Amino acid sequence: MALQWVILTYVVAAEAAVAILLTLPSPKALKSTIVSLISLILQPLLFIIPFAAFQLLDIYWKNEHRLMCTGEICTAAERDRYEKSIYKAQRNAVLCIAACLLYWCIYRISKYYREIQRMEEVEKRFKDE
Repeated sequence: MALQWVILTYVVAAEAAVAILLTLPSPKALKSTIVSLISLILQPLLFIIPFAAFQLLDIYWKNEHRLMCTGEICTAAERDRYEKSIYKAQRNAVLCIAACLLYWCIYRISKYYREIQRMEEVEKRFKDE
């Protein structure tokens, strides 16, 4: 596995862990600390979107220019290598899509939580008046 796919795999695993951490029930003070920390990390983590998009374009380009191995011309080893490259490309495409989707989920969860906090503050001000 090339270095960019290893990096993308680790990023997807980290994003999944963060998404799970955000959705687990926890005390209000801890939850607000976690959400504020993740909100600070989200902007620098935005690099994953263009990185994954570039990798998807690379997969598409390689798929369009891949030598086809069909018919009686190919040996069994060539056919296996061709199928293995197709499976790798599919796995890598799923990784790219998962990275983008998980980033979006984390962004929306943290944004919703901040909106809930803001609404609770407004409600508390109205009750105090």
